[in-house]
Amino acid sequence: MNKNIFTYKKSGVDIKSADKFVNFISSITSKKKQKKNIRNIGGFGSISDIPKKFKNPKIVACTDGVGTKIEVANSLNKYDTIGIDLVAMSVNDLIVQGAKPLFFLDYISINKLNLKKLKSIIKGILKGCKISGCDLVGGETAEMPDTYEINKFDIAGFAVGIVDQKKILDKKKIKKNDLILAVPSSGLHSNGYSLIRYLLKKKKIDIRRNKFLKDELIRPTKIYVKEVMNLINKDLINGCANITGGGLADNIKRVIPDNLCASIDLDKINPKKIFHWLKKNNIKDVEMLKTFNCGVGFCLIIKPKNLKKVMNCFSKDYKPYVIGKIIKSKNKIKMNNKINW
Repeated sequence: MNKNIFTYKKSGVDIKSADKFVNFISSITSKKKQKKNIRNIGGFGSISDIPKKFKNPKIVACTDGVGTKIEVANSLNKYDTIGIDLVAMSVNDLIVQGAKPLFFLDYISINKLNLKKLKSIIKGILKGCKISGCDLVGGETAEMPDTYEINKFDIAGFAVGIVDQKKILDKKKIKKNDLILAVPSSGLHSNGYSLIRYLLKKKKIDIRRNKFLKDELIRPTKIYVKEVMNLINKDLINGCANITGGGLADNIKRVIPDNLCASIDLDKINPKKIFHWLKKNNIKDVEMLKTFNCGVGFCLIIKPKNLKKVMNCFSKDYKPYVIGKIIKSKNKIKMNNKINW
C-alpha cells in the first residue's frame, strides 16, 4: 500500500469497527423484543409512540454522565456496570417530576474503538433501561484520536419521559408538616469520584488490591423508577428529590416552595460503610454532605398519613425512613445535629 495515500483509518478512525458495533447493538436489542424500536438503531433518528393513556401528556427530558467513575472502571478493567449508572443518572431525575421514562439514547466518545469494552458498556445500558422500563432507541459512538488519551473515553446519556399534567410533581403539592423520607442509596452512586480518586492517589491506595473498595467504587447506582412510579400512580407522594451532585441540602431545596423549609435531622441518617471509610480519611462533615449522598440516594416528601403505605412499596434493602419534615421558614433548608459517624 502506498504510504502517501491518506485514509480515515490511518488518521485513527475505523468505520468498519463502528459498523460492527452498531450491528452488535442491533442484534442484542432485537433479542430483547424491542420490535417497535429496533429499526431506530443505525438510523438518522429514532421514532417512538406516545402512550395513548395520557390525556394531557407533557414531555420531560434529562441528560447526564457518570463523571470520573469511568476512571475507576478503567482501573479495574470492568465496564459492565457503568452503563447502569448512566441510565440511572437521567431516569432518577425524570421521576422527580413524575415522569415515566420512555426512551434513552447514549453518547460514547473514545480514543480508539475497543469492541469488547463498548459491548460491556452497552450491555449495562440495556440492563439499566430494562430496570427503568424504557427502551434504548439510539445513540452515537465517536472515535476521537488526539482528543482522548490512549484507552480513555467518556459517556453521556439522554432520557425522555412522559407525565400527565395532573400527575406532575410540582412545588405546590408540598405542604407544612409533610414528612421527608430518605430512601437508601446503593452506595456512592456516581458522584464525588474526583475527590475519592484524589484521596486514593495521595494515600497511594491501589483499589485493585482492596476488595472492599473495589466492590464499593464500581457498585452501580440504584434506579428508583419502579418504586417511585408506583407511589405516583397511587398519589402517595407530594414531592421528591434525586440526591446527586451537591448532596442532600442542595438537591432537596430545589423542590421546596417559597416560605417553606425542609428541616433535616442528620442524626437520623444511616450512612453505609463506604461513607464511614471516607469520613475516617480526614474529610470534614460539611465536605461529606456537599459531595456525597452519605447513604441517602433519593428523598420522598409525603403526607404523614401515607407513611406506612409508602414504606410497603419498597424492598427491605431500600426501605425509606423519616429524616425530617416540612416547616414554615424563609430558609428552604435547615440541617439539624450531625451524622453519627
